[in-house]
Amino acid sequence: MFAYRVVGKRITRFLPLFRDMDKNLLKAGTRVSFRAYVSSAILVALLVTICFSMIVPLTLVSIFDFPLDSSLLFGIGASLLAGVSTVIGFYAYPIYRANNLKRNLEDGLPFITSYMAILAGAGVPSSHIFRSLAQLEDARSRGISDEARIITRDVELFGFDIFSALRASSNRTASSEFKEMLEGFLATIRSGGNLTKYLMTRSRQHMKLKRIAMRRFSDNLGILAEFYVTLFIAGPLLFVVMLAVMAMLGGGGQGLLNPRLLLQLLTYLGIPMGSVVFLIILDVFSLRR
Repeated sequence: MFAYRVVGKRITRFLPLFRDMDKNLLKAGTRVSFRAYVSSAILVALLVTICFSMIVPLTLVSIFDFPLDSSLLFGIGASLLAGVSTVIGFYAYPIYRANNLKRNLEDGLPFITSYMAILAGAGVPSSHIFRSLAQLEDARSRGISDEARIITRDVELFGFDIFSALRASSNRTASSEFKEMLEGFLATIRSGGNLTKYLMTRSRQHMKLKRIAMRRFSDNLGILAEFYVTLFIAGPLLFVVMLAVMAMLGGGGQGLLNPRLLLQLLTYLGIPMGSVVFLIILDVFSLRR
C-alpha cells in the first residue's frame, strides 16, 4: 500500500515492461494487485540502488583502501547491478511461486485422484468431494487441499455452482495436469459419465508420469552432484592452496590482483554465493521433476 501511494500513479509507462507478470501473479495465488506489485518492485529497486551507491564506495575506501575515484565507479556499477537484480527478483518471484504450487499440486495428484474415485464410487456429490479434499492435512495433498478450499469457498460462501467454481480453478491453476483433471472432471459430470472410472484412469496416468519424472530427477541429481564436487570442493581447494602459496611467497600484484584479497573474496564471497546459486539451481530442477 505504501509503495502504491508513493509511485503507483507514476508507473504507467513502465507497466508494458511487466506485461506477463499479471498472469504469473494470478497463477501464484498472490493477494496483491498487478499495479501494487509493480509499484513495490520499482520502489524497492530505487531504495536498493541508493543504498548500494553509498555503502559500496564507503566500504571500499575504509576497509580495502581503494582510491576514491575507483570506489565511486565500483559503487555506481554495483548499485545499478543491485537495482536490476532487484527488479529481476520481483519479476521471477511469481514464476517461482507458481512453479512451487505446480509441484505441490502434481505431487499429490496420483493419490488424490484415487481418493476422489473412492468418494465418487460411494455416491458422494461433486461439491462434497472437494469439501472433503479441503479438510485433508497430509503433506502430499497440501497443494490440492488449498485449491479445494478455494473451490469450496466459491460454492458455499460466494454462491457459485460447482461448474463455475471448477472452471475458475482450472483457469487460474499453474499446473497443466491439474487443469486437465478438472476439465475432464467437468466434462464427465456434465455428460453423466462414469466419474469413478475416469478418476481411476487419471490416477494410473498420474502415477506413471510421476515414476518417469522421479527417474529423470534422479539422473539429473547425479549430474548436479558431480558438478558440485568439481566446482565447490575440488576447485576452491585448488585456488585456496595456490593463492596461499602466492601470498607467502610475496607474488601477485596490487589491488584486485593481491593474493590475500583474492583469497578473502573467494572464502567469504565466492564459495557462499556459489553454494547459494547451486541451491537455487537444485531447487529449479526439483520444481521441474
